Amino acid sequence: MKYPPGKLPHGELARLLRSYTDVHPRLVVSPGLGLDAAVIEMGDRYLVAKTDPITFATDEIGWYAVHVNANDIAAMGGTPRFFLSTVLVPADHATPELVESIFRSIHEAARSLGVAVCGGHTEITPGITHPIVVGQMLGEVSPQGLVRPSGLQVGDAILLTKGLAIEATALIAREKGEELRRRGYGEELLDRCRHFLRDPGLSVVRDAHLALRAGRVHALHDPTEGGVATGLMELAAAVGVGLEIFADELYLAPESARLCAEFGLDPLGVISSGALLIGCAAGDAAGIAAALEREGIKAAQIGTVRPEEFGLQLRRSGGLEPLPRFAVDEITRIF
Repeated sequence: MKYPPGKLPHGELARLLRSYTDVHPRLVVSPGLGLDAAVIEMGDRYLVAKTDPITFATDEIGWYAVHVNANDIAAMGGTPRFFLSTVLVPADHATPELVESIFRSIHEAARSLGVAVCGGHTEITPGITHPIVVGQMLGEVSPQGLVRPSGLQVGDAILLTKGLAIEATALIAREKGEELRRRGYGEELLDRCRHFLRDPGLSVVRDAHLALRAGRVHALHDPTEGGVATGLMELAAAVGVGLEIFADELYLAPESARLCAEFGLDPLGVISSGALLIGCAAGDAAGIAAALEREGIKAAQIGTVRPEEFGLQLRRSGGLEPLPRFAVDEITRIF
């Protein structure tokens, strides 16, 4: 048996984590499903540490690497501070221009967040066909500011910022541009889709900080591979609850809808950095959404936390149906 591309199956990952991780007295948050980063006690504050690779993108790969890793720091309530990266450049394409473009995009993304690039490793690597950047982000949070998925409670509201398929929209337009032109897509539409990288953008750092200031936030989660549907499943699995998700409240931009339909991809299961799942006290949901909207960040309540036996259900006009599950990210069907 071989694993498919993408994340390990959740059941297998859970088994491996149970078998091969250790307990340490200073490890505040240890590895687990739905946990965005490790948290380590460092005296009067916590160190929040995350590593994540970028394997689909080639264009602006450094921008992806910085923001994807910073998002997971923010999802723990933390502030990203320092970034390291391992940059692997394919031997057959190792031009000075390519290497410099990766360094430049890392620098620009880090500067946009006030993050310091503090180290890493770069090498020319045989046996790969396109660049790979493995990012490592270090951040910090006070003990009182730490947000754990285990804080999610039955009756909480689930909010989603920005919408589905943001990262996928930019990725498809940037990596499949020639194919889309052959299919009749014009440059104006492709430019709009490519610009999703920055607007609405991949970062949820500001989303998280605004939400935390606006109300009682009990959990945050950054949906990436496997899309919003997988992010919801991970959020529920981290604490053992059910979810009722309102299909009509799941926003999908027209550009995203068109690209997903073009390639037959389900927007619920396609890579979705740029969106943030927020679990909050039901009475604070409207206030948090309003605070985000005032700052130009689209936000809506997309669901409610139910007891675990409710399961993960999608409510449409015709009633309830199981929330779709995706063994691998939908984007792998075209890459």
